[in-house]
Amino acid sequence: MKMLSPNQVLFENVTAQYPRINRCYRFDNMENKTVPCGPLDDGAAYEISFNMSNEDATEFLKKCDEIYAETAKADTKRKWKPKPMYYPYKELDDGQPQGKAKLKGAYSGEATNPPVQKDANRNSLPPDFRLTTGSKVNVWGQLFAYNTGAVSGVGLRLRGVQVLELAEEATSDPFSATEGYTAAKQEDDPFGLPPVKPSAPQAAPVENVLEDEIPF
Repeated sequence: MKMLSPNQVLFENVTAQYPRINRCYRFDNMENKTVPCGPLDDGAAYEISFNMSNEDATEFLKKCDEIYAETAKADTKRKWKPKPMYYPYKELDDGQPQGKAKLKGAYSGEATNPPVQKDANRNSLPPDFRLTTGSKVNVWGQLFAYNTGAVSGVGLRLRGVQVLELAEEATSDPFSATEGYTAAKQEDDPFGLPPVKPSAPQAAPVENVLEDEIPF
């Protein structure tokens, strides 16, 4: 893990988990699953989880606490809890440390630009490129502390991803290809999610904080 300025972090050679950054997604309570949506929809966001090393996890949590303490100290108008209630991090049942970066689809009613996506040679990937679970990536994000009054914590705002090794899409059956009947090709889903109906077209994005120099 590398710290950049200001409060930016670069995770190198981590394993992508359930990346949803080709477009905005939100959780649908009625369908009880995550579905594609427009950037102005409530809860719309780009997000990615990623498995990291224990060493990175220790350094990451330390930095989260530092940023939280600095922000709380500088804020003289609100009362902050001594420690963050939430982190952009969790430990899986097997002990694997996992981070999470997220970018809201819109701020103040204006759509954000999608996260930067680059290949290993720093070439820009197509806007509809869909990263797969298990891929080796570099993840670029910016740490920030928040306090709503009811909850407080630290978040990692997703800024970009560099794909080092693209994993094959996972299959959910034991079959191999053979000669015989072939149906029309269906759209693949690298997220392992059930088919969903697309929502209305996304609004045109506006300029945002992604103008900084890309650290890939």
